[in-house]
Amino acid sequence: MLYHLALQLQQNYSFLNIFRYISVRTMGALLTSIVIAFIFGSKFISFCQKMFRADVREMTPESHQKKNNTPTMGGLFMLAICLITSALWSNWSDHRVWILCLCLASFGALGFFDDWYKITKKKGVSASFKFRLQVAIATTIASLWYYFVAPATTVCIPFLKNVHPDLGIFIIPWAAAIMVATSNAVNLTDGLDGLATGPLISNFSTFSVIAYLAGHSKLASYLFIPNAGTAELAVIGASLIGALLGFLWYNAHPAQIFMGDVGSLPLGAGLALMALMARQELLLIISGGIFVMETVSVILQVVSFKLLGKRIFRMAPIHHHFELLGWQETKIVIRFWIISIILALCTLLTLKIR
Repeated sequence: MLYHLALQLQQNYSFLNIFRYISVRTMGALLTSIVIAFIFGSKFISFCQKMFRADVREMTPESHQKKNNTPTMGGLFMLAICLITSALWSNWSDHRVWILCLCLASFGALGFFDDWYKITKKKGVSASFKFRLQVAIATTIASLWYYFVAPATTVCIPFLKNVHPDLGIFIIPWAAAIMVATSNAVNLTDGLDGLATGPLISNFSTFSVIAYLAGHSKLASYLFIPNAGTAELAVIGASLIGALLGFLWYNAHPAQIFMGDVGSLPLGAGLALMALMARQELLLIISGGIFVMETVSVILQVVSFKLLGKRIFRMAPIHHHFELLGWQETKIVIRFWIISIILALCTLLTLKIR
């Protein structure tokens, strides 16, 4: 809105030219999201206390039972902040902005549906049904990206500047698979107060920087990364970072509100789509190492139990294993945050090592 308003009025009010700069709008979006979260956070929690109370997940340590009836649906608050802030600060003539916001909204709707079932039916929708919906939504989003943006169909390999396998039309199932995988990985990580929020902040910060670099022709050329025209996505990334920071104010231990699937599913999918649009999706393995570790711990636990009848971890995902070893919840969360920040810095470093 401000970008388009500046274009209309810049001849009469030259100071409005400032809104044409992505860096200015990125910082504006970040601060706007934080301010909205602080102003309306308490009111939203009060609303959720009446409408959206849920029990903690099954198969969690017994100490989690004291968290029953904590308000959930915090992700709904973050998505609303992001969409409002993005509408204010983004350039809506860029198709990538529309597609990323549609991704957040559609996966958010799926998460809301699942959370609502948990609250009203005391059980979420079946895992197979939810997975099929995720695949359908992700495939639709990937197809829209392919049709409206016409991205390059090559995949960039970290550390190798001249190796770019071309997937052709198969870029659509490739993108859909990455969105679904990342969405579920974030969902698995969201098991302790603030645990998923911290790594999401560091990951969105990382890929907002990458999206900006990949949209700047000179910087992209200097770093030997593809010029993907994604600079505008940094504004939406900043909106999400601000919303996450504001949410963390209330989600830190002891949490006043939970994120819920309405938050974890769209944020994971949105992060994956940002990485895909910037053509650096394989860097998610490094930057999102916490999410990868949580997912792999669940896979190993299931495979080991089915094949050998033994459990590798006391409980999966792995953050519950550390809880049962006697680690305090806050210690686990802070240490995972530290690891995530280190991985984010390593990810940015890889842009120069090519």
